[in-house]
Amino acid sequence: RSLNEDGLINLGWRGWEGDLPTPIINPCLSNPSLVEETIAYYNEAISVATKRILPLTCYYHMDPRPDKFSGTALTGIQPYMGSEIPDLTGCIVFIDFVRRGSTPARGVLAYTKVRTECKLNDYSIIEPNYNFGTQSAYYVSLGANLTQSRLYLGVYGSSNVTDFNQGTVFEIV
Repeated sequence: RSLNEDGLINLGWRGWEGDLPTPIINPCLSNPSLVEETIAYYNEAISVATKRILPLTCYYHMDPRPDKFSGTALTGIQPYMGSEIPDLTGCIVFIDFVRRGSTPARGVLAYTKVRTECKLNDYSIIEPNYNFGTQSAYYVSLGANLTQSRLYLGVYGSSNVTDFNQGTVFEIV
């Protein structure tokens, strides 16, 4: 079966999507303003709930909070140890493939600070200072140099990998 067929779902990390048990989200056929959420691997999630390492930060597939985003897939993560972007020094920078509902399609660049209390951190979105125009911009990779003092964002103009020659690598400055 192909990944586009009905019945196939992305379960992320088995049992968990961030700090919540894995939801399978489907539209409510009788009321389009509602969704049906089914918890996958419920028994497994409960049995390891007190034994697992909590995530540093979480974002969700559906998130109505202001200054947050509804994501699709975590596609890159890097620590930033440089000094040229002082507000990011010592932070964890991450990207999501595409912000749900964005037109044209746009990935998301965000960061969180590292804390020693082992509590869930909030995150902030970084708005790139680059005009992609009407072209889609899927964030497909996040890289760094050996000292993690420079970050590089891989962007692709299509969600289809067989649409060739649509990629660009940007340095985050």
